[in-house]
Amino acid sequence: MADLAHHASDLLLIALGLAAGLSTLAGGFLALRFAARIHLVLGFSAGAVLGVALLDLLPEAIELGRDRPGIGSLTAIVAAAFLAYMLADRAFLIAAGTRTGHRGHFGAGSLTAHSLLDGLGIGLGFQASAAVGAVLAIAVLAHDLADGMNTVNLSLAGSRSPRTARRWLCADAVAPMVGIGVSRLIHVPPEALAAIIATFSGFFLYIGASELLPESHHRHPRAWTAAATVVGVVVIGVAVRLASG
Repeated sequence: MADLAHHASDLLLIALGLAAGLSTLAGGFLALRFAARIHLVLGFSAGAVLGVALLDLLPEAIELGRDRPGIGSLTAIVAAAFLAYMLADRAFLIAAGTRTGHRGHFGAGSLTAHSLLDGLGIGLGFQASAAVGAVLAIAVLAHDLADGMNTVNLSLAGSRSPRTARRWLCADAVAPMVGIGVSRLIHVPPEALAAIIATFSGFFLYIGASELLPESHHRHPRAWTAAATVVGVVVIGVAVRLASG
């Protein structure tokens, strides 16, 4: 009986990993399909990235690490991650001269790493209990469509190469399954996972505020772009609320 339950759990995790990957691919293909309206898509993505950072990742980090490492330490980690991403971005920019193609890899790579952590979080959640794992899985699936869009848009904004964007999209789609696989091999303490999630919250705050928002405004500085950003935040907020409710 125990072996049967373990097998069923493995099948469920595989199904969730596949669903997360398909959702990511769908979001990416939508971004590629509507590239002609990239200013609106970038505006939406900016709101979605900021929404994920402030309404999903940060609360999740605080929930996991309220006692250890503590809320003050977690907010310090967010600030440090924001500054570290900024310094790394500026360093790459200085090294590249006037070229900004590194951003096509740097931002998309961060989102792919985030997706790997999504899969890791699902797997570790099911280690804790089926209820915790289910809530985390719903939260991941709720924003994976936006993750795919954001990965493509960040790659296009930095590299201007659809081929590069497609490659990062495929990597992002596979990442949740890889994270789930890793979760079957390791045990991560909640306080360590909280610090990792807080780090990505800081990364995404920088990506949304310093890359996607200016890029969307530069391409089409109109009210519709700002409205798309607001919609992006609201969509992530509603998805997170439904997933936690």
